[in-house]
Amino acid sequence: MYTSTSTYIRSSGLATVLAFSTALLSIPTNADTQDDVETRNKRIVTEAFDAWAAGGNTFFRDMLAPDMVWTIKGSGPSAGEYRGLDNFVEHAIRPFASRLQTPVRPVSKQVWADGDHVVIQWDGAGVAKDGQPYSNSYAWIFQMRNGKATEVTAYLDLGRYDDVLRRIPDPDMP
Repeated sequence: MYTSTSTYIRSSGLATVLAFSTALLSIPTNADTQDDVETRNKRIVTEAFDAWAAGGNTFFRDMLAPDMVWTIKGSGPSAGEYRGLDNFVEHAIRPFASRLQTPVRPVSKQVWADGDHVVIQWDGAGVAKDGQPYSNSYAWIFQMRNGKATEVTAYLDLGRYDDVLRRIPDPDMP
């Protein structure tokens, strides 16, 4: 059977286009990469919260980059910005934790991820050194980079948090 040159070129061109299109479909897209980032970040945060809920005490050191920025939204003495992990632990975590008989532990959580951001809404409970229960609801927004949070925005009932700080004397102060 005789095929004209123009018919051969057209069918070869179509075969090339089909082969090229098939190859493009097998290359990961930005959406695939975005899904991978979201899945990984959500897993990291979820696993860290699960370890904390199970009794772990390294959550902040595990989750936060050394140069992170933690912002507590709201008004009151505890609201504000903390730059650096050590500064945050020394001025926000330690003063609160030192006033607790039993540490705050997550008792429920919901986690969402969108690219480099992970949002976790969680409820926590503990007991203050005066025997009074402490419970609060939190929403934390993590901006992740290389498996660590570099920026965190925290929302919580600061009235409950600050009440513990006012009510219980700092054990490190004379």
